[in-house]
Amino acid sequence: MPFRNESPAEVRAGRPRDPAREAQILASVLELLGEIGYDALTFEAVARRARASKATLYRRWETKREMVVAAVKAGPAAGNSPAPIDTGALRTDLLALCERLAATMASADATMSLMLLQAGLEDPDLCGHIEETTGPTGAKLPAEVLSAAIARGELPPGAQPFPYEEITGSVLLLRSLNGLPVSPQYLAHLVDTILIPALRASAPADPPHRAIFS
Repeated sequence: MPFRNESPAEVRAGRPRDPAREAQILASVLELLGEIGYDALTFEAVARRARASKATLYRRWETKREMVVAAVKAGPAAGNSPAPIDTGALRTDLLALCERLAATMASADATMSLMLLQAGLEDPDLCGHIEETTGPTGAKLPAEVLSAAIARGELPPGAQPFPYEEITGSVLLLRSLNGLPVSPQYLAHLVDTILIPALRASAPADPPHRAIFS
């Protein structure tokens, strides 16, 4: 908590941020996320690991969610572009999303990627905040990509994002955990033989559950 009954807004209004110090703190956030998971992650734990005061953290982030999103943006998703995915065709849109997700996972420890997945299950809004802050990560199928594919006739009306969001992140994470390569040829095979057919078959009914990476 902020010191001396100061509000988070009052604490964050203090001295200017030190970018190098902030990078150290965010690295500590990612380390702890991989070690103890999102649920156990606290401002106290990060302050101890980073050798910082909680007031220093509250000057930057009001909530744990904001802190984790900032850490992902500065770390695994640092190379993401905020621009929307729009190649003009469903297949190449899906390939671009898969490539982006594979690159994000490759830049992070597999255990940390697993903990981020768990974090998304514990805090369903977290994935949405990450997408809004970093740009499309490839974990979710953007509504714009889906609607454009339907408008072009590549998918039937009523197609759902569930197959993409249930399958893509799961299989890429599984390959990462097992040290298996994710080549362009593999991603093309994933898109052509699994993702596109599954998306085309998703229109008749609503999915039974929220997808893992939703």
